[in-house]
Amino acid sequence: MLELKNISFSAESENGKKQILKNVSLKIDEGFVVITGPNGGGKSTLAKVIAGIITPDEGQILLNGEDITNLTITERAKKGISFAFQQPVRFKGITVHDLISLAAGQDISVGDACAYLSQVGLCARDYINREVNTSLSGGELKRIEIATVLARGTSVSLFDEPEAGIDLWSFNNLIKVFEKMHDTLGGSIIIISHQERILNIADKVIVVANGEIKEQGKKDDILPSLLGKADIACKVLTANCEE
Repeated sequence: MLELKNISFSAESENGKKQILKNVSLKIDEGFVVITGPNGGGKSTLAKVIAGIITPDEGQILLNGEDITNLTITERAKKGISFAFQQPVRFKGITVHDLISLAAGQDISVGDACAYLSQVGLCARDYINREVNTSLSGGELKRIEIATVLARGTSVSLFDEPEAGIDLWSFNNLIKVFEKMHDTLGGSIIIISHQERILNIADKVIVVANGEIKEQGKKDDILPSLLGKADIACKVLTANCEE
């Protein structure tokens, strides 16, 4: 179980320090959890705090009862937390096969690496020996990164807006990938997203706005109020409403 206790985080802005997260507390058990809310509400910052990319100003993070608040992203990865960036990193000189093997923690066969690529909708023979560099599009990189998370099979898999930059066919396939992960891998799958189709396959939905937890609970309890009224859906999911 992942638990956050009274997490706060501030960042420098043009007008001085701005508080991004305000006393956030939540528990995430095994299952499929979607964290949603308006743009700029603190969702991605919360994901980075969980992954260890940034350290909170205050509060505590526990993984299965162990305090991991001050552990680095590498140390948290060894404890069983995977993180897929909204904008994946490129690695000049490293092939797709190399990257998936690194993620798996062993030199896996081409066949096994291809199986992971196929799950995310990539024709393996076209990608397995390519470098993870600027020759790949953003959508291709996103799918390759998701394949590395599948290869790791960690107890906590965290995805920051995985639908960004991919086409409709790939998005439909992505939904199937998450459903399969949910059914076969176990653990906690945490997705930062405001896509309704991803929300609809969640076990639990957490709504973050203005740096605070506004709502959290089972999907069937949260989604009716979140999506049932146009003004609510606009304000909570897009933050682009006209007043």
